[in-house]
Amino acid sequence: MSAARIVLVLPAAAMLISGCATKDWVNKIITKERVDAEERVGKVESRVDAEGRRLGEESKRVDALGVKVKSAEDVVEAARGVADGARERADGAYTRADAAHARAGETDERLTRLWSGRHQRSAVDSARVLFAFDRFDLDDRAQTALLPMIEELKKNPALGVVLEGHTDPRGPRHYNLELSRRRVEAVRRHLVANGVELWRIHQIGLGPIEAAGAANADKRRVTITLTLSE
Repeated sequence: MSAARIVLVLPAAAMLISGCATKDWVNKIITKERVDAEERVGKVESRVDAEGRRLGEESKRVDALGVKVKSAEDVVEAARGVADGARERADGAYTRADAAHARAGETDERLTRLWSGRHQRSAVDSARVLFAFDRFDLDDRAQTALLPMIEELKKNPALGVVLEGHTDPRGPRHYNLELSRRRVEAVRRHLVANGVELWRIHQIGLGPIEAAGAANADKRRVTITLTLSE
């Protein structure tokens, strides 16, 4: 080979070798960039997955809070219903109390009229029937005390009879008032059973005698007064 040919071949070989080296370098750079890009994409995907899980947990907590809020609302609504029911029952109790108070007022007025009317009659005779403690039944002694009154009423149709019931002061006043009425009613029934007309009998239960001048045994009584209309 001549020297001229050698000179031409050497630069061409150098260029060929240089071209191969550049291609390998470019391939390496591209491969590295691809790997780096894939790593970055993987990291982004990991962060996206993590954020998705966090959002899922937040959604569960929000749902749970909603359930709790709903439960609290249900409790409040139930409490409101109970309060409304209690208010209605209280209103009903007030209404019944007002009605009872009105009836008591009417009873007091009737008793007052009866008590005032006693002065329109002249007393002819009187007797007392005594009772045991907390009792309103007539024992033999009480029935014996009533016999003269019954005979007098039978003999004189113009006579009327006034019954006034009492108790001693022991115990609640409302109970003693009712007990005095029962004692008067027991005497009235006995008179009617022995022939005294019902229309001739006027009765009233006056409750306890508070005066300290008499023994309690003397306060547990019904006073029977024969009267003649003026």
